Amino acid sequence: MDWHEGHPSYEHPLHIGAHALIRSFTTIYGGSEIGEYFQTGHYVNIRENSQLGHHVSVGNYSDIQGYVRIGNYVRMHSNDRIEQYSQIDDYAWIGPGVELANDPTPPSNHLQGVHIHSFASIGARSLILPGRNVESDALVAAGAVVTKDVKSFTAVAGNPARVLADVRDIKNKKTGEPAYPWRYHFSRAMPWDDCGYDEWLKLMNLQE
Repeated sequence: MDWHEGHPSYEHPLHIGAHALIRSFTTIYGGSEIGEYFQTGHYVNIRENSQLGHHVSVGNYSDIQGYVRIGNYVRMHSNDRIEQYSQIDDYAWIGPGVELANDPTPPSNHLQGVHIHSFASIGARSLILPGRNVESDALVAAGAVVTKDVKSFTAVAGNPARVLADVRDIKNKKTGEPAYPWRYHFSRAMPWDDCGYDEWLKLMNLQE
């Protein structure tokens, strides 16, 4: 161990996979692991000991506060703040201005991260309070304040957020067709872009 001005010096390697696109004024701390095809907007901050999967996109001015786990094909828009110990699973969507909080009794040392499960969609300017789970295929409406866990396939809205509908009953306002689960109706930048979700599952020999 080397010493400099009375402080220990440690190695904090940073690993970023191939084909990354890191735009200007992005800061990524050492000690993090980032997969392939990573992409940032401008002025993104990612602190130490974060783990990001493949094909993750982080929008302008977003702040990931470290010790965060983010899966594959996660899309984050601009001005998001992801506090320490948060977990975001594969294929989740995080709208602009979202905050995942982590301190139930601020200020304290007893932090509880938020868990966003696969295929969940978090609307713009929503706030998820510490320790909450947003389960798979759930929808959090824009501006919602989530104080309780959100169950799978549930849409919530308001402050505090309350159950609005089953997402499978929500229609696309332009086409009148079902909008959710979104993976059957949206494919841009997803691994099933060329063939559709059902066919991709067959090709990959996957089961939901």
